[in-house]
Amino acid sequence: MKEINELNIEDNLLYAEDHEWVKQEGENAVIGISDYAQDRLGDLVFVELPEIGSVFDKGDEFGSIESVKAVSDLYMPIGGEIIEINESLADTPENVNNSPYEKGWMIKIKIMDSAQLKSLMDKDTYIKQLEG
Repeated sequence: MKEINELNIEDNLLYAEDHEWVKQEGENAVIGISDYAQDRLGDLVFVELPEIGSVFDKGDEFGSIESVKAVSDLYMPIGGEIIEINESLADTPENVNNSPYEKGWMIKIKIMDSAQLKSLMDKDTYIKQLEG
């Protein structure tokens, strides 16, 4: 496993306590899991994502990821309607390991309440949480 200072934690993203990241794009957002989360899970073998059109509240489980070590649930860092899923992850779940912020994104949503973004952490706050 990587040390905290070896992780790729990007500046332009917001982070949830459950290690999902959010990139706001106007009224929409892209969501995935952080480099820390994929590193702790190990080699991913399966990603289960929701149907387009599904609506989730903040904190709802929206899917799961399976690694050689364990199965973990994915939680919505903010509420929204699923407008796109990363279909390539069905065939190449390892993209989450190799490129968690570019090729490994999971869902795109239409944001229900942009005020919920304020509950997420910036890079520095997220790193402090990881350091414990």
